[in-house]
Amino acid sequence: MDVNLEQLRGFVRVAEIGHFTRAAEALHVAQPSLSRQVSTLERELGAELFHRARGHISLTAAGETLLPRARRILADEEAIHAEMAELAGLQRGRVRLGATPTLCVSLVAEAMTAYTTAHPGVELHLTEGGSRLLIERVAEGELDMALITVSEGLSISGTLVREPLLTEELVVISSAAESPLVDNAEIDLRTLASLPMVAFAESYDLRAATDAAFAAAGLDPTTVIEGAEMDAVLRFVERGLGVALVPATVLIDRPTLRSARLVQPRLTRTISIARRSDVNPTRAASAMRGAVVSASRLLAERLAELTLVE
Repeated sequence: MDVNLEQLRGFVRVAEIGHFTRAAEALHVAQPSLSRQVSTLERELGAELFHRARGHISLTAAGETLLPRARRILADEEAIHAEMAELAGLQRGRVRLGATPTLCVSLVAEAMTAYTTAHPGVELHLTEGGSRLLIERVAEGELDMALITVSEGLSISGTLVREPLLTEELVVISSAAESPLVDNAEIDLRTLASLPMVAFAESYDLRAATDAAFAAAGLDPTTVIEGAEMDAVLRFVERGLGVALVPATVLIDRPTLRSARLVQPRLTRTISIARRSDVNPTRAASAMRGAVVSASRLLAERLAELTLVE
């Protein structure tokens, strides 16, 4: 079997775009040349990779199987070039970091600030998403590492490893100006369910954990706003539109918020780095891991000093 990287690169781009002509334009090759590459790949593999219909292209079962493997091969090839460039003494590099939205407003911001100060020549590419999606992208080689939050039902297997960094509790926040939490050092889930709540989008891991807790307790929360992103949730709460259940790190440097510990049950989440164990990290990626670990330690110290109820 004689399969080359150009064939795999062409296959992946057609699969992602869903159109031969536009994929050829993105790759800066002629459309007939791209079609020949894909046809040759199909002959070598002995299977059709695309369903071809007028104006529509979709993956066959064989194409669905090949796509993640092709992405991993191309990512490995790119990693080899990056490692060779570093060994040649180049000062530039690139890091592809993934993180959940709630971590982007705390840990990631701190780590990236320190990293860009120490390594101004390195390009940083940030991808936001849920933990499951980020794990898939690390496995496929699209990300060097990802900062994820671990909850029940989330498993990591195969070539991936997870390095725990920090465990933090979830707290209930409200506006500091008009707060139903003024006299409460702690709040239980039943009381929380009776308060007007601002809920995250369903794509958030935090939303899934919250919904699971209410369901286990047989409670139906009083939701006034649903489907918000992290920045919007904080703004709505600051304006007194409702309360929200968030990670404790959100409270750092936000005097406009008041908080109370959630008890019965107490909910926590563990922040971890996910990466592939079968790929040697580049120097740039190793330095980013170091910046993330340092930032998580500083964050843990600030959390230890944090007074949750003012």
